[in-house]
Amino acid sequence: MPHSRLRIAATPAAPKALPVAKPIRQLEPYKAVSSLEHIHQNPQVEPHKIDWNEATVPPSPRVIEAITAFLGNTHHLNWYPVLNSTNLIERLALFHGVPGDRLLITNGSDDALNTLCTTYLDGGDRVLVASPTYQHFLVFAQSRGAEIVHHYAPDPFATDVDGLVAALERTRPRIFYLVNPNNPTGTLYTPAQVARLLEASPETLVIVDEAYSEFAGVSAVGLLHEYSNLVVTRTFSKAYGMAGLRIGYALARPQVVADLRRVFNPKSVNVLAQVGAMAALDDQPWLHAYIAEVDAAKALMAEWFAARGIECRPTPANFIMVRFEQAPWVVKLLMEEGVYVRDRSHLPNLAGFVRYSVGTVDQMREVLARTGRVLDTLAAPVR
Repeated sequence: MPHSRLRIAATPAAPKALPVAKPIRQLEPYKAVSSLEHIHQNPQVEPHKIDWNEATVPPSPRVIEAITAFLGNTHHLNWYPVLNSTNLIERLALFHGVPGDRLLITNGSDDALNTLCTTYLDGGDRVLVASPTYQHFLVFAQSRGAEIVHHYAPDPFATDVDGLVAALERTRPRIFYLVNPNNPTGTLYTPAQVARLLEASPETLVIVDEAYSEFAGVSAVGLLHEYSNLVVTRTFSKAYGMAGLRIGYALARPQVVADLRRVFNPKSVNVLAQVGAMAALDDQPWLHAYIAEVDAAKALMAEWFAARGIECRPTPANFIMVRFEQAPWVVKLLMEEGVYVRDRSHLPNLAGFVRYSVGTVDQMREVLARTGRVLDTLAAPVR
């Protein structure tokens, strides 16, 4: 009987990975270093999470009450939220004294920054950044194939208007990004200084990121009436204590807002964030009380570090910068104490600096007590 021929199926070749878009190929992802995992693994230690500049207390009780009331009634979570957050736009227009067509409500101010980059950047466009600064914006810009041009002031803790004007005139960027007050250095440009930068770059879109403006009490929003190339971004994540709800907004001339809406998803802001933000705006006394508490705690911390001969840089925002000779070890030992801070010592011109977010006076007293134990450990002789 003749042998039958065996048919052996060819092993299919492994599929090739679909190549990503050209601007993404060399892009390093934003390094979101989270302390939450370590916190959850150490429930026996009361945590002080002061690494991401979040508020250290829950938002205004009115926020919780409004969300609870919404959920307790006919809430329609099965429906999409109010498109374009027009309900919140009405409140913010009154709050800022601007027409509603100058507002875009976004899924956190990160969403506003990303939408700006998507709308206005082409491959090869230059983006000038006052550095060191908020790192995630760089990812948004580089994902569009933009060239990042960093400007470092001679003193990272001082403003440098002349240097920025020269950089604007030299590079002619498509976008100029300025965090004001800056994260992590706290440098704060006055509206008059921002106006000078706007005048030096009339064909550049100037983004002023005001994530911490409530703490500083300074804003460029008033300049929107005079300058068509200005965009201001704001957030409810910091002073309002609503980082978990992810809601922010941008203010700009009507044409800019209209252009942003070309790519913006009108249903991207969830309904609970909308409800919470409107309630937060209605409780300005709570906001002012929390800011006053942060200011008192910053003064306490500055005095404590100064008494120990440790360089401390208070900022107009809700954080301070502290310089340690052994910064990485301080950060590690603080984590073991349940205090989570942000090591900024690897950034240009910030060698040795660690960022402490600032909360209430009582919270910061405990943070300082734990910091003291860490410093005593580092100073103890090795046996």
